[in-house]
Amino acid sequence: MRLILLGPPGAGKGTQAQRLVHKHDLIQLSTGEMLRAAVAAQTPIGLQAKDIMASGSLVPDEIVIGIISDRLDQPDMKNGFILDGFPRTVPQAAALDELLKKKHIKLDAVIELRVNESALLDRVESRVAEMRARGEEVRIDDTPEVLSKRLASYRTLTEPLIHYYSERRKLLTVDGMMTIEHVTREINRILSAIGAVEPKASAKAAAPAKQAKAGARKTARPAGKKAAKSAGKAAKSAPKAAKTASKGAKKAKKATKKTAKKTAKKAVKKPAKKAVKKVTKKRAKR
Repeated sequence: MRLILLGPPGAGKGTQAQRLVHKHDLIQLSTGEMLRAAVAAQTPIGLQAKDIMASGSLVPDEIVIGIISDRLDQPDMKNGFILDGFPRTVPQAAALDELLKKKHIKLDAVIELRVNESALLDRVESRVAEMRARGEEVRIDDTPEVLSKRLASYRTLTEPLIHYYSERRKLLTVDGMMTIEHVTREINRILSAIGAVEPKASAKAAAPAKQAKAGARKTARPAGKKAAKSAGKAAKSAPKAAKTASKGAKKAKKATKKTAKKTAKKAVKKPAKKAVKKVTKKRAKR
C-alpha cells in the first residue's frame, strides 16, 4: 500500500500515519528525517543536501526527490509506505509521479483530512491556555499566531494538491473533525473499499468456517460413495432384471401356445365324438 496524507497543520496526519504504520506494517517517509539520515550516511545526495542545509537555504526539489528515490530502493519498502510532509507543492507532486512511474510503483490513494481552520485555532488556543495554567512551557511553534501563518502557507502552496490529485482520481477525503478513532475507522473503510486493503476475517470467525468446510467435505464424500455404489448396483442388476423379464415373456408365450393348442384339440374332439355317437346310434337302429 502506498499512500500520501494531506491536510493542514493540526489535522492529525501524524497520528493517523502512525496508526496505519502499525496496522499495515508500512514505512512512514518523512522528508525531514530522510534528509537527516542521508546527511548522516554521507550519501552523494546527502552530501549535497548538507551544504545547502548548513547555509539555511531550502533543499531543492530535485535533491528531495533523489533522497526519496534512494529510500524507495531499500528492501524494507516491500509492504509500502506513507509519505508525510511531501509533496507540498504541485511541482513536487508531478516530480513524485514521474519517479513512481519510472520505478513501476503505483500510488494507491491520497487521503485528505479535511478540517475547520477556525476550530483548529480554537483547539490551539485552549491547549495553550491550559498549559500556561499548569505552569508548563509552551512550544514556540504551538501558538495560535504560528498556526495562523502555517495555515496561510498551506492554503497557498499545498491546498492546490487537492485539485491535482482529485483530477487523477486518487483523492479520498475524510472528515478530520471526528474523533481520532472515528477518523481511523473511516480511513480503513475507504482503503478497503478501493481494494488497497483486503479485509481480514478474525481467527475466531475463520475457525468455524474451516470446520464447516471440512464437515461438508466429509459429508459429501460418503454421500458420493453411497450414491456411486447404489448406481453401480443398479447398473449390475439392470441386465439381470432384463433377463428375468425376457424369460418371463418366453414362459408366458409358451403358456399361451399350450392353452391355444388344448383349446383347439378340444374343439376338434367334441364334434368328432358327437358324429361317432350319431353313426353308432343309426347302425344300432338298423
